[in-house]
Amino acid sequence: MGKAQIYDFGEVYSSYAAGCLDPAFCLLVETQAALRPDVSRAVARAETIAGIFLESEQQAELSDGAAARAFAMIDAFEAGERPSGIAVHDANEGLEEFLALPEPLRETALQSFQSNKWQNLTRGIRRLKLDAGSEAEVELYRIEPGCTVPRHSHESSEFTLVVSGGFSDESGSFGPGDISVKGPEDTHQPTGDMDGVCFALAIRDGGLKFTGMMGLVQRLIGQ
Repeated sequence: MGKAQIYDFGEVYSSYAAGCLDPAFCLLVETQAALRPDVSRAVARAETIAGIFLESEQQAELSDGAAARAFAMIDAFEAGERPSGIAVHDANEGLEEFLALPEPLRETALQSFQSNKWQNLTRGIRRLKLDAGSEAEVELYRIEPGCTVPRHSHESSEFTLVVSGGFSDESGSFGPGDISVKGPEDTHQPTGDMDGVCFALAIRDGGLKFTGMMGLVQRLIGQ
């Protein structure tokens, strides 16, 4: 489905197998491997070549720690006064979305949610800063069907892995397991597909540079 910019991920998989890949990209590789059997096989081959004999597939069972964080998340959602059970419904829906994420992204998202919370970017677009132990910017995006991320370019490179649903931009369409690679010369405006909510993991070594009205606001507030 994807028409991502050509990029040699073989080197990334080799670095992962050798244990010298940045933690943010480890998260990306492991999440993509959980979504795509071909990537899981490529990672396994890289591990064999590197002489590292690890299990190529891991069970996506919820750890005890993740379960505790999940219950804490329910408590956070349900805190305060709630009108006629609407908050309970929203809490359950939000929790189900987190639990549907593949490991290790699920664990990272649950843990990060406790301190960072969702940030509303624009209508139908939310992002959650993930604590991945990396110097890179790592975010989980939630894109409602038909909603559009404001047009932007990048200070440096950006790697966006579609975890569920899909989005399209000027370069093509991307579905689960696809990675969109953008550089400083690229400007795009991703729009969520109409068949469901899109979750995407974005890793970049520089910030976003918005255009138009969002760009003006960004410059005014100095971000």
